Formats: sequence, C-alpha cells, structure tokens
Amino acid sequence: MWLNPEEVLLKNALNLWVTDKSNAYFLLQRRRGHGDSGGKITGLLVGALDTVLDSNARVTPFRILLQVPGSQVSWVIASGSAVEEVNRHWDWLVHNLLHSLSVFENKDDVTSFVKGKVKGLIAEELRSRQAMQEEDPEKFREVALKFELRFGLPSSEKLVTHYSCCCWKGRVPRQGWLYLSTNHLAFYSFFLGKEVKMVIPWAEVTGLDRVSTSFMTDTVRVSTRRRQRHFSMFLSLEEAFGMMVRLADITLRRLLDNEAFELDQVLQQPAHITKRVLEQQALKEYVLALFGLPRRERLQEVALCSVWTPHARCHTPGTLYTTDTYLCFSSREEGLCSLLIPLSEVLSIEKPESTCSLPNPVIVSVRSKRAFQLIELRQREELVDSLSKRLRGLQWKQSVFRKKESRRKTQANSLPYYTFYYDTMYSDGEEAESAQKAVRQEVNTEALISTFRQNQRDSQGDSSPMEIVKVHLWEDHFSEFGRGVHMFRTEKIQKLVAMGIPEALRGELWMAFSDATSELMAHPGYYGDLLEESMGQSSLATEEIERDLHRSLPDHPAFQNETGISALRRVLTAYAHRNPKIGYCQSMNILASVLLLYTREEEAFWLLVAVCERMLPDYFNRRVIGAQVDQSVFEELIQERLPLLAEHIADLSPLSSVSLSWFLTLFVSVLPFRSAVCVIDCFFFHGIKAIFQLGLAVLDANAPALCASTDDGHALMILTSFLDQVQRRTERSEFRGTEGTQITDLITDSYEKFGDLTVLQVERLRCRHRIQVLQAHEDTTKENTLRVVTPDVSLSPEDLADVYDLFKTEYFINLYWGAGVDGASGEALRHHDPNRPYVEQYRIDRPQFKSLYQLLAPWLCGVHNDTVAHRTFSLLDQNHDSLINFRHFAGWLDTLYCGELNEKIRLLYRLHIPPGEMKDYQEQLKQMLKDLAKEKEESVEKPLPMMNQREFIQFCKTLYSMFHGDLEESELFQAIATVTSLVLQIGEVDHRSRCSKEEGGAAGREEPPQASGFGPRSEWTVSFAQILASLLTEQSLVNFFEKPADLRAKITTARERQYHERVGMLVIQQGPG
Repeated sequence: MWLNPEEVLLKNALNLWVTDKSNAYFLLQRRRGHGDSGGKITGLLVGALDTVLDSNARVTPFRILLQVPGSQVSWVIASGSAVEEVNRHWDWLVHNLLHSLSVFENKDDVTSFVKGKVKGLIAEELRSRQAMQEEDPEKFREVALKFELRFGLPSSEKLVTHYSCCCWKGRVPRQGWLYLSTNHLAFYSFFLGKEVKMVIPWAEVTGLDRVSTSFMTDTVRVSTRRRQRHFSMFLSLEEAFGMMVRLADITLRRLLDNEAFELDQVLQQPAHITKRVLEQQALKEYVLALFGLPRRERLQEVALCSVWTPHARCHTPGTLYTTDTYLCFSSREEGLCSLLIPLSEVLSIEKPESTCSLPNPVIVSVRSKRAFQLIELRQREELVDSLSKRLRGLQWKQSVFRKKESRRKTQANSLPYYTFYYDTMYSDGEEAESAQKAVRQEVNTEALISTFRQNQRDSQGDSSPMEIVKVHLWEDHFSEFGRGVHMFRTEKIQKLVAMGIPEALRGELWMAFSDATSELMAHPGYYGDLLEESMGQSSLATEEIERDLHRSLPDHPAFQNETGISALRRVLTAYAHRNPKIGYCQSMNILASVLLLYTREEEAFWLLVAVCERMLPDYFNRRVIGAQVDQSVFEELIQERLPLLAEHIADLSPLSSVSLSWFLTLFVSVLPFRSAVCVIDCFFFHGIKAIFQLGLAVLDANAPALCASTDDGHALMILTSFLDQVQRRTERSEFRGTEGTQITDLITDSYEKFGDLTVLQVERLRCRHRIQVLQAHEDTTKENTLRVVTPDVSLSPEDLADVYDLFKTEYFINLYWGAGVDGASGEALRHHDPNRPYVEQYRIDRPQFKSLYQLLAPWLCGVHNDTVAHRTFSLLDQNHDSLINFRHFAGWLDTLYCGELNEKIRLLYRLHIPPGEMKDYQEQLKQMLKDLAKEKEESVEKPLPMMNQREFIQFCKTLYSMFHGDLEESELFQAIATVTSLVLQIGEVDHRSRCSKEEGGAAGREEPPQASGFGPRSEWTVSFAQILASLLTEQSLVNFFEKPADLRAKITTARERQYHERVGMLVIQQGPG
C-alpha cells in the first residue's frame, strides 16, 4: 500500500534490509531473511529484532524508499506483504514518475513533488475503496464544496468525480486534483507555494487522446481550439480517461446534437448525472450495440452465470444482461458464444432446486419447445421475480393486441388496397381522371426475388447444387444450435454466414439476426396503419422518394416494373411517416430495395427500421453524424491495423471519403449485386463491425498499389477496379475460371486478419471520435456565420471570430446554469437546433446580452448601464421574440467600434425613442439596423422621428454617465452642459413658433386654443440633426466619440471575466438558495 511519506535516516540499519531494485530516485527493499531459501534462522532473528526495533515493518517485509541524490535522508512511500503488490507500486513509479523527476533542478522540489503525489495516491485509494462516492455523501459533499469554492462556479454545476494527477506545463509537472463536473473539466494545484486553477468547458474540448512521449508516459491529452493540456500519473488511467471521454461526449451531444440525443432522458438533466449513472449508461450502450437491441431498451440486471450449450455438451461461463424485453447472454470472450431471447418468446421462467452440480439454476422455456438452463446465478430470487414481473406485463399486452387484431380482421376480410398520388400539378378534373387510372397496389406477401430473376442462371438458384449444399448445412446447424432469434450464435455460424446465406433462407435469417421478427410480432397491423395514414400525403420526403425510386437497383428486373417500384414506394413512404425526423435520406432506397428482394414487404419495412434506428444509429439524417463518426473511427483503425499504408498516405481523409458509400449502402453501391448481398449477410450477423473488417480487408488487399499511387484519383481508380471484380463463387465459375477476388475469400480474410476487433472497442472509439465530428460541425457553423456577417461589418476577422466565441460561450453559460425560461424563446435557449440557418443557430436573450454589454461595450454608463443595455436589446430585437442573433450583435458592436461619429450619435438617439412614438417605427427600426450593419451613404440617410423634452433629458443623462471616469471628465461635462442649453433653447424657440402658428390658425377658424403641453403639435421636440449639429460645436465631445476604442483589449478582459460576471448575475436572478 502507499504510505504517508515517513522520514528514514538510516536506510539499512543493522543490515536488516536487502535492496532488490534501485534507480536514481527509488529503492525497493526486502526484509532480510524474507524469501531466502534456507534462511529460517536469519528470518527468526530479524523477526525478534522487529519486535524491539521496528514493529511497523514486522508485517510488511517489502518497502519502497524515495532517495534523492546527494541527500542522506530517505522516505518510506510504500510497503507490502507480497512481492506482487509492491512490484505493482514499483512499476507505477517507474512508468509515471521516474522520467518526470529529471526536470527538477532542486532536490527539495523533487522531494516535495513525490511526497505530494504519494499523498494524492493515498487519498485516491481511500476514495476508490469506497463502494461508490454517492454512498458516502458526507465525504463527497466535502469534495464538492471544495470544488465550488476553488473555482467560483454556481452550486448547480454538479461535480461528478475527481482524480489525483499531474498537469504538465512544458516539461514541468504540477501535482493536483482533476475535477470532472457535468459541464467542465477543472484542475487545481497548490505546489511550491503557487496556486494554479484551470477550467475547461467540455463544449470547447475538440479531442481526448492517450499519448506517450519520451518524458511523459500514459498521458491524457485534452485538446481545445486554442491549446493542449496534458494530464498524467493517474492511479487508474483507464477509469479516468473513460470518464473524461464519456462526460465530454454526453455534454456535447446534449448541447450540440439534441435530435440524436433525445432518447437518453436520464442524461438530459445534468443534475441527475453521477459517476454511477455514466458507468451504467456506458454498459447499456455496449449491450445495445452488442446485441443490436432497440435504443429505447433499458438495462435492468447484469449477472454472471453459465449457460448450458448443447452443441458443446457443457456449461459456457459468461454474463447475463436483461433489459425491458430481452434476455441476453454473452460468453466471457466476446463473439465466442452469444444468445438473445426476446421475452415475447418466453413461456415460463422456473427455479429448480439447487444442487452441487447445478447451483442456483434457472430454466427459461420458449415457444419453439426449447428450454435454456442457466446456473450459478447470484441473487437468483430477485432476478427471477423481476423477470417474471416483466414477462406477465408483456403477456398481458400481447393478449390485448391479439384481441384488437381479431376485431380488426372481422371488420376487414382482406388486406387493404392503397393508392398513392404525388403529382399535385393537376387540376381537379385531371386529378380525378388520374385517380381513376391509378393502379391499386396490394401489399406484397412474398419476396420479390421469388418472382423476378436476374437471368436464367439465377432462376435455377434454388435448385443449384451449391445452394442445396448450403441449405443442408444450415438445416444441420438449426438442429444442433436452434432456429430463429434465440439460436446459439457461435464461430460455426460465422463460417456459414461467410459462405453466403442461401437465398431460400436469407430473408428468414436476416429477420432472426436483426430480431426484426419481434418488432413485427409486437406491432400487428402497424405497417398497414402507416400506409393508410400516409396515403395521398405529399411532402418533401415523398418528393425525394419519387425522384429516387427508379435509381434503386435499376439493373434488377424486380425494379423495372410497377410491382417492385410500388412496393419500394410504400416501404419508404411508411418509414418516412413513422420517423419524420429522418424522413427519407439517400441510400435508404438502395437498402430497402435489397430487403424487398428477399423478404415480404412488411418484413422489409421492419428490417429497414432495424437498420436505420438500431444497427446504423444516426446515419440517416441531414448531417449523417453517425456515418461521419464511423469514418473517423475507420481512419484510426487504418492507422492502427495498416501502419505501412498509413505511413505512405499521410492524409487518410480521401480514403475515408471513398469509404463513406461503403458504410451508407453496405457496399451495395460499389460491389456486384450478388457479392454485395453476401456483405449484407455478414452485416446482419455482426453489425457494423463486419463493415469495418471488410473495409480494412479491401485496403489491405490493395495496400501495395495504394502505396504506389500518385494521387487521390489514382487511388480511387484502384479501389473501384478492385471492387468491380469481386465475384461470388458459383458452380459455373469453377469451370470457366474467373478473374478477380472471390467475395467469400475476402470476407474470410477480413475475419482472419481483423476479427479481433470487438464491439466494445468500436463503441469506445465511436464515443471519442464523436467529440471530434461534432466539433468539426461547430467549426463549419462558425466559418459560415462569419462568412455571412463579415461583408456587413468593418471589424477585423480575428476580432469578429473572438466575439463569436464570446457570444457562443454566453449562450452555453445559460444552458449550464440559467434559470428556466418559458415560451418559444425559452425553448430556443434550452435546445440548440443545428437545422436552423447558420446565423440563427445561436441566439441570446436579454440577461445574456446585458452580460456581454458589460464586457464589450466601449462606454459604460454607471448606474444607467442596465437601462441602456435594456434599450439596446429592445432596439436589436427585430422579430420581437426576445432573442437576438449574432448578425444583430456584430452590427451593433461594429457601430460602436468602427462607426463614424454621426452613426454613433444616431444609435444613441435611437435608444431614447420609445417604439410607441411613431406609427411606422418598426419599419424604420429594421431599416436602421440594416444601415448600421454597412457603411451608409450620407445622401440616403433616413429621416428620424423627433425627440421630446423628456426623452432628451434621458439622452443627456446617458451622456453624462458615459463621461464619468474619463480623463477629460470636467471638459466633457462642461461641453455637454453647453450643448444641453443650446438644444433646449432651440427646442423652446421651435416650440413657441409652432404654438404661435397654432393659435393663429385656431383664431382664423374661431376655435379655442389648446393649452400648452397638450396635443401633439404643441409638444416640445428637437430633431436628430439639431442634436448632432449642437454636439459638433464642442470639440471635446467630437474627440470623445472619434477616439478609437480598443476592442482587442476588451475581448482579452472578457475572456477572463465572462464566467465570473455571468455567475454573479445568475445568482442575483435565481435568488438565494
């Protein structure tokens, strides 16, 4: 164990210790006599001395000392009763500390650093020995309080976990504590009298990697857009790195990708996120990916057990995972043996009597008259009770569905007919005529391949010798391993799948492997209802479907006639109606076409649901996030598995771009059809892992040619030519001899060379690379926003980019800690919508604008600051939705920092005219904002409304408050007093003149004059031109408004103060407690 460092003056007094290992800073010592063969007498003598001299070492025969070169003093930092334990500590010191100590010049610094690190490890061990942090609320509350006090973040910023580690500054490490909260990564260190604090929002993290250098081993590199930070010397690096990746991934998905994240309701609320929740979520996502389960499934129980495998004549140890509607078993070695049992197929769950040979057994009986035996189940009673309860609930639901279906069948004797109309260009008469001519299409009850064959050779496919042999092999496999969803999935079935599934069984096995069968059985009549609901509706999705219908396998005869086209239209339209967020995306038509060839229409629909929503999550949407994540993962796999190819091709992005169609269409668009279908066989059995493996195998087979390629176009031609010649072996090809690679050989090669790739590895890589992909989309959003705004402002590109970052950070701060806001504006602030126009994706409300006003405005107005900020926000809020976008914000800032004097005065003038003063104020306001965003020509200035006396007084107060604290404050006050007097005189003269005219006009009409101050014409007013002319008479005022303001300095200060300023405002808004 690690020990609180204790000083030792005599490292080997009386020769009681023997040094087994040593280096420049550490000694591993063994108590003399311990472990020596034949040294029993010596051991007894030393043991007797221990009772007198060193009782503490009596039970710990091994220890590690810290020794500093040139010092006579050493410190005991670790001890152990077993050599394995002390060797683990020694290895940790060698790999994590030894190289780092050479950077210190002072031996006292070395001692302080190592002692501080060891104390941190002791605290880490104590914390890790607790079952969970949440089970010791007092201890965790103490740590959370330190976190809140050290970094000044609000109490709503929930701490998730913390680790002892070092943060590197150049080649110098600083020992401290790493705090991981729901929205931030924070580091605190107090070392050698210097305090270091660091806060990094997860929203700014662009990458998390594990790296090693010559002086830093096993280091976590945290990358942002501005810099990189390195953390090392974790007691448990694997755990710490995994938790960092999980938090960064979850936070970015919550903040930037709400659409894809909406199913994870637990993680939508940061207050509910704990370390345990994150670990459970990671396990849940792994289980869903391993067994291809629906994303709505919740993980219920996890238990170690053994399952009786008849084919092996033994019990196979592994793990049982139970979800809402599934029982899943996986062997200890992933892929060796797995089992999936839908609860809908279960008849009973029994608890036989426990015996010595069958401890804690459970028998699960299914509808196919088979039973599965599980043994060695801990907490068997609780597990069976929970499963039985869910089973009863599911059986009750099934009975209700059956009753509804029976009533449905009595009302309709046959399947409904559906007619679709998409062309809305007809007149009413033409539409009626078109409806009469429309062909009434009936839902297909058999696979299209059974009706349409590509050629005469295919027409004999079912009776060909090779197909017959395959069918017999599968029938033998069914008799031994089971048939249907709950068959045992082993390496033997993998070999059969690699050979190609026979056409007679392909549809059945696709349904079984994907478990689309359970979805179909659980939703009787659902597909027909979708068709009825979507019939005749026209939308963007239906228009895109119509456009792509004839591009789907155009060479196959099944889609060269109305029967196949209509079936494809119905399936795609029904899915678009089921999932409007996805609707329809290109490549869905290709996949649906293949599914229709080998399954019934309703089965093809449920297979498409499985592919789009479970097996290829987030692939089919506007941003294809899932496909981009897998392309990024594929690049890393190329670097790891094909290092020679990665070395010759420095930029792998062209290869990943080429491979995008491999993933989106499962190789259907690049391989000959009969070969591509074999790839889909593997995909339904192995999931996306099969596509990764096959992609690596394709690149590996072409590695020499790719390394010799001259450019990206040449590499593309190499891959295209290779894939075009990949064939499927048939009985005829053996006689005539074929060129090119056999698809079965390619698939087998992918299993042999890259079969060690596991689902767990893929999921971890996806989690890490999703961070990079989402941040790349954010970079694109920023670039396009700046591209749109830049022509309208005069700010430098660097300043505009930094202002955008501050604007976006302010938006995120509201998501972190802001109070709930109701209405449409509240929804816009709570959820980032990446589908909006670039300049509209981030918008801020009034409190957020006030915060930025305080940080960036060149002139602050003291006690009137909030009033001016409020008026400015109202002026910029064109749409009256209580939100402003970055274009409006940048235009306002551009006027203050880059505008001419008259533009600045014009803006101040506008701020003091309430909207209700003029009828067409809103129209002029919108025009004014456009004028502020670009350089205005003096000859086309728009007339401004008049300002009354009360508004002018407020205008003067604003100017007075702006001048307060200026170096020329007295001159400015005197100048504004002069201007005020002059304008008041001008206004008074104008007012008297208008009153005289009114009185004269009233006398001529014999009407009584109105009292002064009543009526619109008698009101005291001045114009913008009069105020501007008066201000120009005072040079000190002209100098004040024309003096250049340093936006760069404001931005630098804003970065440092933004969090603290906003936290203070939030505390005031939310109130105490």
